[in-house]
Amino acid sequence: MRLDSVFEPPMPLQHRYRVLFTVLVILAGLLASLWLGGRYAEQRAWAERSVEARGQLLLYAQSIRTLVERFSSVPEVLALDSDIRSLLRAPQDRQLRLALNQRLERLNAAAGSTVLYLLDTRGETLVASNWRDWSSFVGNNYAFRPYFQDALRDDGARYFAVGVTTGIPGYFLSHVVRDDDGTLLGVLVVKLELEDLQREWLGQPGVLLVADSYQVVILSNKPAWRFRALQPLDEQARAELVEVRRYAEQALQPLAHQVHRHIDGDAAWARVEGPDGSRDYLWQRLAMPEEGWTLHLLSEPSGLADSVRSYRLAAAGVWMTLAFLLLFLIQRRKNQRLQAGIRERLEREVELRTAELREAQDGLVHAAKMAALGQMSAALAHEINQPLTALQMQLGSLRLLLDSGRPEAVREGLQRIDGLLQRMAALTGHLKTFARKTPAGLSERLCLADVLEQALQLLAPRMRSEQVELRTQVDAGAEVLGDAIRIEQVILNLLHNALDAMTESEVRILQVGISREGETCLLSVEDSGGGIAEETLGRVFEPFFTTKPVGQGLGLGLAVSYGIVRDLGGSLEAHNGALGAVFTLRLPTAP
Repeated sequence: MRLDSVFEPPMPLQHRYRVLFTVLVILAGLLASLWLGGRYAEQRAWAERSVEARGQLLLYAQSIRTLVERFSSVPEVLALDSDIRSLLRAPQDRQLRLALNQRLERLNAAAGSTVLYLLDTRGETLVASNWRDWSSFVGNNYAFRPYFQDALRDDGARYFAVGVTTGIPGYFLSHVVRDDDGTLLGVLVVKLELEDLQREWLGQPGVLLVADSYQVVILSNKPAWRFRALQPLDEQARAELVEVRRYAEQALQPLAHQVHRHIDGDAAWARVEGPDGSRDYLWQRLAMPEEGWTLHLLSEPSGLADSVRSYRLAAAGVWMTLAFLLLFLIQRRKNQRLQAGIRERLEREVELRTAELREAQDGLVHAAKMAALGQMSAALAHEINQPLTALQMQLGSLRLLLDSGRPEAVREGLQRIDGLLQRMAALTGHLKTFARKTPAGLSERLCLADVLEQALQLLAPRMRSEQVELRTQVDAGAEVLGDAIRIEQVILNLLHNALDAMTESEVRILQVGISREGETCLLSVEDSGGGIAEETLGRVFEPFFTTKPVGQGLGLGLAVSYGIVRDLGGSLEAHNGALGAVFTLRLPTAP
C-alpha cells in the first residue's frame, strides 16, 4: 500500500496562520457585532421609553396645573371682599369674626379646597374655614412661613410645606389684602392638600416623584419614596428648612443613585437605591418653573433584555452572513484564478495533443495511401509493363524500318512511342503525387468529377483484370472546397472496398454517381457484393473493424476516410442498396 494514499500531506505553516487569522477576525467581528447590536438596542429602547415617559410626565404636569389654577384666583378674589377688609381694620369685632368664619366655611366647602384662612400683618390667624375643628388655624401665628413673607413682599406666593398644626402636607396659595388707599391690611391664604391627587396616581406604571426647589420629593405615587432628597442638602439649606419648618419632623433620607449613561438632557439610565431595592431605571425629568417643581418618572426597563437579545442575534446574523459572503467571494476569486490557470494549461495540453493527433492522423492517412498503393502495385506493374513491351517491339520495328530506308514509317513509330511514354509518365506522375505525404488543412476549389477520374485511372488495371463493369452518372458541374489528395484517397478507399466486396461475386458491377442536392454535393459508390450484415453496419467506420479475412486489412481505411471527410465539413454514410453496399460521401458545395 502506498503511504501517500493513506496520509495526507501536512498543511503548510503559512496556510495554517492564514486560517487562524481568518477565524480570529471572524470571532472579533462577531463579538463587536454583538456589542454594537446590544448597544444600539439599548439606545433605541431607552429613546422610545424616553418619549413615552415624557408623554406621561406631561399628563401628570397638566393634572397638577389644572388643580392649582383652579384655586389660584380664590385668595385674590376674596381679598377684595369688604367684610374681610373691615375685619382687618377692626380685628376685635366678634360678630364679624363669627360671620366670616361661617362664610369662609361655606366658601371652602363650595370651592373644594382644604382650608381658607385670613392672617393679619403680624401673621396671626383671625378667621379660618376650619374654625370648628380641633385643628383650627384660628389664633395660630404663621409669620415664619415663606408664603406669608413672600406675599407681603410680592403681593402673592405659592409654597409647599407640611402643616404645622395638622402635620398634613399641603400647597399654600396666598395673596395680600389692601385697603382702598393701598395700605397693607393682611394676607388671605388657601391650603390645598394634594392627597387626593396623589391617591389618583397610585397603580400608575413607574415611580412618579414630584420634587420641590430643594430637590426633596413632596409627592409620589409610591408613599415610601416621599420626602427623599434627590441630591445632598448642605448645612445652610437644612438650617433654612428647619427655620420655616417646611417638612416638619421628616428625616429627608437621601435617594442614592448612580447614572450609567445620559440619553438626552432630561433622561438618563441610572441605578437607584430605592425603598424597593437596587434597580435600574429610565429616569425622565420635566420642569414646572411656575411652581418651582420638577417631575421625575422612573421606569423599569421591561422587555429590554429580549430586545437586546434580538438585536444582538440579528447583528450576529448579519455579520456572519457578510463574513461568509466575503469568504465565498474570496474563494470564488481564487477558484477563478485557479481555473484560469488550469484552463490555460489544458489549452496548451489540448494544442499539444491536437498537434500530435494531427500528426498521427497524417501518418495514418499516409499509411492508408501506402496500403492502397500496395494493393494496386500488381495491377500498376502490369499496366506499366504493357507500354514497356510495346516500346521494345516499336524499337525493334524502327531498326528494321531504318535499315530499309523508310523514314515516314519511322516517324509514325516514334509518335506511337511518344504516346506510350506520355501514358507512362502520367501514370507514374499521378502515383508520385498520390504517395506524397501532404499536410492537412490545404483547401482549393475542386471539380469532384476530375478527382473521381484520377482515382479511376489508378484502379483501371485492377477493374480490367477483375472484369468489373463500371457504370457512372456524373454531374460535371459539382464543385467542392477541399484537399484534392485527401478527397482522392477517400474515393480510392471507397472504390477499393467495393472491388474487395465483389471478389467472389459472379456479377461485378460498380456504380459511381455524382450529383448536387441543395448546397451539398453527393458522391455515391455502390457495388454488387451482396451488402453488409445489419449487425455490423453501424460499426464499419470504427478503427480496426473489418469484415475481411485475417491478413487482408487492418480496418483503418474507412475510419481514416471518415475522419478526413469530417475535417472537410462533410459526412460519410453507409447503407445497403438493391445489389450491395452503398457508401455516400457528402461535401458542402463550393460557393
